[in-house]
Amino acid sequence: MSSQIYDCIVIGAGIQGSCTAYYHAKNNKKTLLLEQFFLPHSRGSSHGQTRIIRKAYQQDFYLRMMEESYKLWAELERDAGVQLYRCTGLLVMGPEDGQYYSAVKDVLQRNKVPTVMLKREEFNQHIPNFNLVSGENALVDTSAGVLYADKALDSLQRLFQSHGGVIKDGEKVTGIKPGPVVTVTTASGAYQAKSLVITAGPWTNTLLSHTGMALPLKVEKINVCYWREKVPGSYDVHNRFPCFSRQDGPEVDQIIYGLPSNEYPGLMKVCYHIGKETDPDARDNQTDQSDIQVLQRFVARCMPGLVPVPAVVESCLYTLTPDNHFVLDCHPTYSNIIIGAGFSGHGFKFGPVIGKILYELSTGQVPSHNLSPFKITRFQTPKSAL
Repeated sequence: MSSQIYDCIVIGAGIQGSCTAYYHAKNNKKTLLLEQFFLPHSRGSSHGQTRIIRKAYQQDFYLRMMEESYKLWAELERDAGVQLYRCTGLLVMGPEDGQYYSAVKDVLQRNKVPTVMLKREEFNQHIPNFNLVSGENALVDTSAGVLYADKALDSLQRLFQSHGGVIKDGEKVTGIKPGPVVTVTTASGAYQAKSLVITAGPWTNTLLSHTGMALPLKVEKINVCYWREKVPGSYDVHNRFPCFSRQDGPEVDQIIYGLPSNEYPGLMKVCYHIGKETDPDARDNQTDQSDIQVLQRFVARCMPGLVPVPAVVESCLYTLTPDNHFVLDCHPTYSNIIIGAGFSGHGFKFGPVIGKILYELSTGQVPSHNLSPFKITRFQTPKSAL
């Protein structure tokens, strides 16, 4: 066992864990970041080159968190000296009376977020190569855009280490012993800390089992699909094609979302915001492609400039709570064990503000945001998130 006692150990070096560790180290806390896989890796939820960043949410509390997250991303971008964000706007579509579209519109307007309402007769002047389904309305969250995910993760880990933080990858946690000083055991040794933050995504309950509890989490494998442009540049980020999000339309009961071609030249990312349940340690055994069939029908009908067969299919894991809201809370028995979990496929953009909140919880500070939507005790009365 190492004789050093850290101020904090963070388990899981995805975006939430890396942000949490960074804010600890930045505030002069001796911090150890443990990761079971060798970095960088593509086994969890934080890999890949891009994510959408947006304020378009159905809930005011997410929008308020995003207002701070935008500021924190800008600070990280300056500190790292790397571009992490590109403004593209987010096209939001759905029936005017649909739950998703109407709620997003209300939240954006109530909070005075810069928004452009697109009239149907003018839609194709603003959004070429896209067919708006009959009966649907559209708006654009003009502050939205693309986060460069892999650059963000790498930048955070470099900044963490520049502040004295220690990363140990390839070390799978095999035991957690709670107490005033928490002991974390791996195959390589044992480490101690005054506080522990668990941000282990699909492996959260495996770790929590060492502390006598479990959360109602479900892990799904998502097929991340890229579709080839028939005419190169038609949906390119450099031609100002926006990200998009659509729900309540024909054939779908979940969000279909897309990002302009960028990471793979000539390929646009279009995905279905749901997958099939899987064991995170046997992810590749889950081969269901029913979501791809939904996407093929959508692409053929709404995006005529794309070949309606995916050119590249990658994998990502979602760890979902029953209500799709996050878990940001202290362990119900051990107050120095903090849990960040259940980010449900929409948490990456919140990374900096979540890292700050988990830092506040682990150091006994009053959280800077109202965490009542994210308490563990809420699971008795789940509410829909997205």
